[in-house]
Amino acid sequence: MPTNPDQGAGSMRIKQLHPESDWKLFIVAADGRAGVFDVQPYLDDEAFRALKCPAAFTEVTNGGYFVEWACGADLSADTIEARWELAERRTPTTAA
Repeated sequence: MPTNPDQGAGSMRIKQLHPESDWKLFIVAADGRAGVFDVQPYLDDEAFRALKCPAAFTEVTNGGYFVEWACGADLSADTIEARWELAERRTPTTAA
């Protein structure tokens, strides 16, 4: 049983989500950790191809335990946590 109410059973909960101009997501977890997740390696997969359009990439929503784009592509918080690069606290850049 987790001792931190902001964490699920082994799952990170996403508190803040900011799309950046270089197909990266700046994410702040409920436990205070922050990091950058690079979506670019996924862009050639059929489900993510629409995100090559910068406007489509910025249409991302925070589902708490996943992120989802208007085109239907999504990533789980577990996937993000496994592959993100932890960052010092900083101001996210703005997507174009």
